[in-house]
Amino acid sequence: MIKLFTNKSKELQVSIDSFLDRVETSSLLFLEGIKAYLKDQPERFEKYRMDTSKLESEADNYRRDIKYKLYTYMLIPESRGDVLGLLETMDDVVDVADRVLQQFSIEQPQIPDYLRQDFHDLAELSQKAVDALVNGARAFFTQINLVNNFVNKVHFYEHEADQLEVSLKRKIFQCIDVPQFSRKVHMRHFAEQIAMLSDEAESVAERMAVYAIKRRI
Repeated sequence: MIKLFTNKSKELQVSIDSFLDRVETSSLLFLEGIKAYLKDQPERFEKYRMDTSKLESEADNYRRDIKYKLYTYMLIPESRGDVLGLLETMDDVVDVADRVLQQFSIEQPQIPDYLRQDFHDLAELSQKAVDALVNGARAFFTQINLVNNFVNKVHFYEHEADQLEVSLKRKIFQCIDVPQFSRKVHMRHFAEQIAMLSDEAESVAERMAVYAIKRRI
């Protein structure tokens, strides 16, 4: 087991754990928000959207606090750049979750009943990709040898999400019950938005894998 933190940097570790907690929770709120939207529960949806927006602000604050501590107290200087790079890109994951729910709230796409399960499953795969990413990030700071296991899981869920996204798009444009082309394009856009969360998770995971290799050299 290779640990990045020593006893002198426990406060920093607590801040990073709190940041990762918010990334993880944002993906759960994202999933619950999509589920509420698909179940025609606008009040529950708006609550999840607002909670996600709040977490996005909190994650930003933690990221800035971690950056301050890293440079002010000269902690983990050999890995400082990689740690900041990892946290900044993980912050983008929270931004995506927040932005997608905001777009649902503003544009309110009309999704027929028989497509809702696919939208739900797509959101669930994106959430699982983020969950694996967060677990990988925790391993990066505590058990570096486990990082690749979680990176592989992120790749798996992102690939599954990609396949479902393509299948869902085909269903959308082959749908005879929705004759308006503009509505089909609108649904396609939101399928892409939901899948974008898993794409973002994979992008961060790939960077994290490189950082982990550097740590082991």
